[in-house]
Amino acid sequence: MSENVKFIQGNEVCVEAALYAGLDFYAGYPITPSTEITEHMAVRLPQIGGKFLQMEDEIASMCAIIGASLTGHKVMTATSGPGFSLMQEALGYAIMTEIPCVIVNVQRGGPSTGLPTNVSQGDIYQARWGAHGDHAIIAMTASNHQDVFETTIKAFNLAETYRTPVILLFDEVVGHMREKLVVPEKGEIPLVDRLRTSVKEGVDYHPYLPREDGRLPMSDFGGVHRYNVTGLYHDMWGFPSNNPGVVQGLHRHLVDKIINNVNQIASYKEYYLKDAETILISYGSSARSALHVVESRRPRGERLGLLELNTLWPFPYQIVREKCANAKHIIVVEMNIGQILRAVKRAVENPERVFLANRIDGVFINPSDIRNIIRFIQGKGA
Repeated sequence: MSENVKFIQGNEVCVEAALYAGLDFYAGYPITPSTEITEHMAVRLPQIGGKFLQMEDEIASMCAIIGASLTGHKVMTATSGPGFSLMQEALGYAIMTEIPCVIVNVQRGGPSTGLPTNVSQGDIYQARWGAHGDHAIIAMTASNHQDVFETTIKAFNLAETYRTPVILLFDEVVGHMREKLVVPEKGEIPLVDRLRTSVKEGVDYHPYLPREDGRLPMSDFGGVHRYNVTGLYHDMWGFPSNNPGVVQGLHRHLVDKIINNVNQIASYKEYYLKDAETILISYGSSARSALHVVESRRPRGERLGLLELNTLWPFPYQIVREKCANAKHIIVVEMNIGQILRAVKRAVENPERVFLANRIDGVFINPSDIRNIIRFIQGKGA
């Protein structure tokens, strides 16, 4: 077998992809079902000269990667639901201070400690709104190992491009299942490196002054430039300000740099949508069952299609609206009480034609669960 072909866990795939993307600092605290990321990283990162730290908790983990990113490193941490809850204040700080970092949340059943070893996709809204205040966030997911690899790399690229935290919302099934991964050759997937300032030492440096293209060059903290980093609203020098014009300008910048680029950020896959009368919309491991239903029933003459979302936030409303324009029925397949369902209903012209196929009991949603909803819709003549 080629060295580029591996048969490994999804959590290990995430580690290999992060190293491919240039990760050189990781801080984390083990928690089921993401523990293998921390364990594998503890072995692999020192092998390439990177730094691995096991922290005392998830708050410290998030703060550690923020500090390391400010000094010029590509950084990541990983956790699951309860740990992700602990990270929210520091996540908001990273949003406000525009610090590139990647946070992996391998989802399990909740709330609270919930079902530590069982699958769920219940953290979708927490990823979007967990940090307080109005803000924008990038959150991505994947249903198979090849996509986990590519999505993890894209997360690092987006973090560096937009100077923002990026969340990877995997789930227990994706994290723990084993399947083939073909590791791309170095250089096969383009990487985005840190955009560093060209301002020379001794020249006035504005750490929060965007270029015309919206990107913010950075200077490594502790290097030749001295500048202020604060979670308060701040001016282009980084100093706190409550001037309404400064506050409004910074707030719009933090949101617009992501929302205005939703079509560039969004990733998705489509299967048999051209003639589909019933479209399934799914993501993460749920999309595996959705695809099975589509591919097993189309030979019987049922015009089914699948839109698999790899980017959940910012939600690709326009893409969903266009892809589902001719559908008679839309079924959202997910393992929660309908978190992406709400976004889909907002996106399409006829929300009454949107239905939910879901499980919330810690059991992986299977094709029978989806077929039952299809039969229900057909029986109603909806």
